[in-house]
Amino acid sequence: MLFPHPLLHALRAAPATPAFEHAGRTVTRAELLDLIRRLAGAMRAAGLGPGRAVAVRTAVTPEAFAAHMAAHALGCRVVGIRPGYPPGQLAHVLAMDVDAVLVDPGTAAPGLMSTGTALSLGPVAGAADLLARPDDGGPLEVGARPDDVAALTFTSGSTGRPKGCAITYRALSEHWAWQPRVWSPVARAFAAGFERYLLFGTLASMVVMEFLAPCLLGGGTAVIPEEDGRPMFPYAIERHRITGSIITVPRLFQLLDLADDADVSSLRALMVSGSPIGPKRLAAAARRLGPVVYQGYGQTEAGNVAMLTPEHIAAGVLDPVGRPHPGVELSVRDDDDAELPAGATGEIHVRSPYLMAGYWGDEAETRDTLRDGWLRTRDLGHVDADGFLHLAGRTRDVIMVNAMVVYAGPIERVLTGHPDVDEAYVAGAPDEGTGEAVHAFVVPAPGRVPDRAGLAELVRGELGGDSVPQTITLVPGVPVATSGKPDKRALLNRIL
Repeated sequence: MLFPHPLLHALRAAPATPAFEHAGRTVTRAELLDLIRRLAGAMRAAGLGPGRAVAVRTAVTPEAFAAHMAAHALGCRVVGIRPGYPPGQLAHVLAMDVDAVLVDPGTAAPGLMSTGTALSLGPVAGAADLLARPDDGGPLEVGARPDDVAALTFTSGSTGRPKGCAITYRALSEHWAWQPRVWSPVARAFAAGFERYLLFGTLASMVVMEFLAPCLLGGGTAVIPEEDGRPMFPYAIERHRITGSIITVPRLFQLLDLADDADVSSLRALMVSGSPIGPKRLAAAARRLGPVVYQGYGQTEAGNVAMLTPEHIAAGVLDPVGRPHPGVELSVRDDDDAELPAGATGEIHVRSPYLMAGYWGDEAETRDTLRDGWLRTRDLGHVDADGFLHLAGRTRDVIMVNAMVVYAGPIERVLTGHPDVDEAYVAGAPDEGTGEAVHAFVVPAPGRVPDRAGLAELVRGELGGDSVPQTITLVPGVPVATSGKPDKRALLNRIL
């Protein structure tokens, strides 16, 4: 069944049940389906259809989700724009063959509305308000084509610019999260735990959309919390009687620190993802929260690949990140691309029906990443005799900050571009607040004294806030490892 048919079928099957709770209102499945139909008609009238691209930057609302699904029903390519892109990165994303831009009153901004047709969900100067357009009364017809690109979801590239991962309609139609007909017993139990799902973040995120699917397809309600000045975890869980959510490692630590101040007993499924978590912390979370903790491993290019369940954790299986979903194959390979036996560490390769088709407009990077149907994850690890995947590190210099991939190379290039800097080296280290933190080591140019605050602002302006180093240390030179390469571990040892 071609995406988004499974969702539309699920909405029709239980019209009276709530799909969303937001800002004191409840949106039923019938109302959501009608909203998708109306928005599809308005988008069609604006010239959108199969193969056309609409860039979407909105808040998280039922209307925004309906707009995503309406565009998919028309067969559009939905280009998800994350909040917080600096101007250069935003311009790079909007240059990816975008035909229209969709915003809401809270996300419209200069530089965003000048690309293609300007559309909005609510009154925005210079944009056509899709919600205000009269209902054409037309039926909801799905015009998606299997091999068209359904979505561009973005991850930072090795150049510091976002790379658009092209996911086809065929891939989404095979994706485990969007196809209840192929849910394993583990996936069904997981979906049941999302009866009241805490929805936050951005709909431009592959992870957010991937885990919203089991909620809506499994009969649950997506609850969009309101800000009340307190941390979402744990207080929104108590306030809305949340049963399921995704959570980053730093937010999990926050939840554990504050769990005694709120009633979190409603939780039944909590998916931890975005960065590694140590076995001790994972076991402590399960002890405090009960048999509700899952751990997930995946990538934007591949979706969620493996899952560790509460049953695994209860049995003392804490080191791996889980077993692969049905239909997902893993291959661990050495530097010569030869497959390694179970237990041997190498680069992890993934094959599944829902891999990306490639990076939009970047054939060279696509060829380097996708080979003979396999995706190079750039992660190191091994698969044990029981089929569990273990991670051992990364093949490239990347740092996970707030569950976002940050590359060291672009930061180093920005820093060395400053006239006061001769050399720059960037490394990551574990951090309780952000999962991992960026640390920079700078060799000053002769006779110069770099201004740390100025360098930090330079990085912020070029690459965004997640790339800003938590520390910038001036060093007279860089130590060299036995391999002849700069020894970043020795640099980190100076400050940790």
